[in-house]
Amino acid sequence: MIRKVKQMPDMPQPYAMRNWKQVATAYDRLVFDAEATGDFFPLVWRDDTPGGTGKPAFGLPSYLGGRRGENGHEAINTATAVLGATLCGIDKSNQNGVNWVEMLECYYGGEQAAPLFLNRRNGRAGSTFWYEIYPHALMYALTDLYPDTGNLDMMMRSTADQWLDACNKLTGEDGVPDFDHLSFDFDTGKPVDNGRWRGPDAAAGVAWLLYMAYKRWNDSGYLDGARRCLAFLERRSANPFYEVLLPFGACVAARMNAELGDAHSVDKLVNWVFDGDSECRPGWGVIADNWGGYDCYGLAGSITDWGQRWDAEGAGPWKPFDGERSGYAFTANTFALAWPLVPLVRYDSRFAPDIGKWMLNAANAARLFYPGAHSGKAQSCAFYKPDADDVIAYEGLRKWWDHQSPYATGDPIRYSWGAIDLGLYGSSHVGIFGGMIEQTDVEGILRLDCLRTDFFREAAHPTSLYYNPHNEEQAVTIDGSGSDFGAVYDAYAHSPATLRNGKLIIPARSAVLAVLLPEGADVAESDGKRYCNGIVIDYNTGA
Repeated sequence: MIRKVKQMPDMPQPYAMRNWKQVATAYDRLVFDAEATGDFFPLVWRDDTPGGTGKPAFGLPSYLGGRRGENGHEAINTATAVLGATLCGIDKSNQNGVNWVEMLECYYGGEQAAPLFLNRRNGRAGSTFWYEIYPHALMYALTDLYPDTGNLDMMMRSTADQWLDACNKLTGEDGVPDFDHLSFDFDTGKPVDNGRWRGPDAAAGVAWLLYMAYKRWNDSGYLDGARRCLAFLERRSANPFYEVLLPFGACVAARMNAELGDAHSVDKLVNWVFDGDSECRPGWGVIADNWGGYDCYGLAGSITDWGQRWDAEGAGPWKPFDGERSGYAFTANTFALAWPLVPLVRYDSRFAPDIGKWMLNAANAARLFYPGAHSGKAQSCAFYKPDADDVIAYEGLRKWWDHQSPYATGDPIRYSWGAIDLGLYGSSHVGIFGGMIEQTDVEGILRLDCLRTDFFREAAHPTSLYYNPHNEEQAVTIDGSGSDFGAVYDAYAHSPATLRNGKLIIPARSAVLAVLLPEGADVAESDGKRYCNGIVIDYNTGA
């Protein structure tokens, strides 16, 4: 199903899985501690600069030792830190009496007439699509998790209207919007271009935003906009992947197929995410390689860093560079990729084994983003003593640097605009892994919670993905997620799961998409879907 995953090992080596929930909760304790001491600490500060909805705000530096102040913090860092902690079970609307969620309203508004939720407070749209759409995705997720907090619901509705209006204004006579641009100017109502690069996967991000709005308010206008955004992607023959948005389009395409009976090209979109053959950003995708004896399969970023470069004159296009085909994976991109792709398997279970295998590889290799995984020679900031729990990661990981492979590093030192290559904006994403990944009693088999990042979903029974990398079937103790259950249904096999001595049997090198059913469950089938007590447990019975 996913071409790149076929190149990945069933069991990555060396195997050294971190407890990602522990990492995420320790990270939350550290970065939100206003009394923390040490170099560059405390990290969090109060920002009373006027703007947004007029409420108090807070900031976190994007990089360790980075700038502070009104424009010294970004939503892709602060909102992600709040979201990640929430996914791990921390109530950020009342954490020691502080409502961190409501303070994020500072990013709403800005200088343009159209109210948006932007990456910087008092900012404006028109610079680059992904920096303008991804903060909205973060805010929409938080709106689902904290529906009665502050003005989030109002902000979601008003910004969804703005993105629908942008979609309409980008739509031509053929009824399909054209996102082959750098950004969109909400003041002029026209696209923005610079003649050098484009972010066409903005269509995927806007499709996700509009479908979430449709699920929230059942307004057919949002649904129509989401469908038109996907139509733009589907009519393309060239991969549009630019940064983090494309997988959101794959997820919403699978949901719309399952929930509405649409026929979107999920296979095409998912493989584009992994392939690394982006037409607008060559090499952007998922790593499938061993770096210096370490399996780095599954990490996201550039698979051709040093293999291609931007034209020195800044006029484009991408030109070849005489260097070894290398790679540069990023912490934020790797964690973020799991957000839309793990819940996707609920709606299109064909991807269950490949997503499970990819997540095993990515979750194992992601430890290499952290200082504690490397010797001093294999990281750019060995002079900095990391935090005791090793929870602030480098911005990324290079295949080769300074005669070392792999090499943990970042952009600040190389480009002389910062002193430390450890990045909070990537580290703040760790809660995505922490909220959905749990190790089982069989080494190498993870339990992936498919509901944790499935926002604005219909009612669902507890659903988890298990992938078995071993050459023999394995028996795994079932985590009931705090719920009593009487039976287990396998939505991948479209049949009751196999249990033996109370344990879940997972076939060799395959997956089980386990749905926990209550005692006395009433299972019925209708229109190709299977239900338990009126709740869908299988969107495609395979019939």
